[in-house]
Amino acid sequence: MARLIRHDAVGPAVIDVNGKIIEICQCGLSRDKPFCDGSHEKVRGEEAHQLYVYNENRERVAIPDMFPQTHRKFVPPE
Repeated sequence: MARLIRHDAVGPAVIDVNGKIIEICQCGLSRDKPFCDGSHEKVRGEEAHQLYVYNENRERVAIPDMFPQTHRKFVPPE
């Protein structure tokens, strides 16, 4: 089953383990997960509140936001 997972990060998490720097992927595009392979460079230029998918060639495709209500502030009924 395929899943769409929202990733907002545009760079890796950098961790220092006994003086050795390890970069962990946060963008979801790395082919060397959990490690960063620099694929986050492809997310530059993404617009806020625009939903994107990346195909198997790592090409960005903008798609309609299927859940626009998640960007709105919740207003309880009166």
